[in-house]
Amino acid sequence: MADAKVIPFDDDRSRGGPGRTARGRAAGGGRHTGGDGGRTGQEEERGGAQPPLTAVPGADSQAASQDGPGTRRGDRADRGDWDRRIAEGLAFLRRRITGEYEIDEFGYDADLTENVLLSALRPVYEKYFRVEVLGIENIPSEGGALVVANHSGTLPLDALMLQVAVHDHHPAERALRLLAADLVFMLPVVNELARKAGHTLACTEDAQRLLERGEIVGVMPEGFKGLGKPFSERYKLQRFGRGGFVSTALRAGVPIVPCSIVGAEEIYPMVGDFRTLARLLGIPYFPITPTFPWLGPLGMVPLPTKWTIQFGEPVPMDDYPPEAVDDPMLMFNLTDQVRETIQHTLYRLLVRRRSVFF
Repeated sequence: MADAKVIPFDDDRSRGGPGRTARGRAAGGGRHTGGDGGRTGQEEERGGAQPPLTAVPGADSQAASQDGPGTRRGDRADRGDWDRRIAEGLAFLRRRITGEYEIDEFGYDADLTENVLLSALRPVYEKYFRVEVLGIENIPSEGGALVVANHSGTLPLDALMLQVAVHDHHPAERALRLLAADLVFMLPVVNELARKAGHTLACTEDAQRLLERGEIVGVMPEGFKGLGKPFSERYKLQRFGRGGFVSTALRAGVPIVPCSIVGAEEIYPMVGDFRTLARLLGIPYFPITPTFPWLGPLGMVPLPTKWTIQFGEPVPMDDYPPEAVDDPMLMFNLTDQVRETIQHTLYRLLVRRRSVFF
């Protein structure tokens, strides 16, 4: 089985070797030429010794004098990175105070999302789940597209990680506008954060308006059926509804990009569902996992699984006439095509995966 290719993210370690300083060269002299300091036999055969490799005089001492003795390139790079972060943070605070930021008609605050919300998710994305992204080039650089992905994990962390993946890995840093369920907008704090992060209600009207504006829209048709399925049914896609996402893409004339996510199924292995308590709380399910509710709040910490997100080849929708949305058989076939593409990609990713955690 082939080893999984891991793409390192934000590796800002110094690529230069340690080298020798000017002081070390002065102590050690030039090239070693033998115990008697004479020419070697090979040099005599070539007709003379080659000139030693020397550095520009005083180059290292000048570099050291700029930052003080003992300062390395990596230290200077780290300090420059922190200076940049501080400057960006101060600029962000100034914009928030002066009101120099925009919020669109759906409540999306791009400035807050990029500088705060995505920054908070990025350590989880890069260090905890170590997400590997494949096929990002299948998302267009401009114009609208509908990203259709599988849904799992008991809590919708896969949607958030998908949003970070599209923004951070696409060359155009495109924003993913996710369609969310009604329950998201009924929760007091979550409602406000979801709106500011660009999420909107999963309805045809809102989705079509976003697509016609040239946005990248994300939808997970399994909904709560996929999110709350038992661990025994992991990576088995649930029903994709009646194909509403296909008709939306057809009306907007934008391609559908299938997306497969591996790794989210194991973060909260759901072994049971306390349905009576779920009905009392008005939620779709009340998960029982090996750690929750037995360990209390500690049981809500997800397991550090290794994730892979793969974007498949776009399914074009602009080849169909406008009246195609009224053809139920076509809607069924296109829905099944997208679903089968995601399912087969999940199987391929699972075959190449060596470990759940590594």
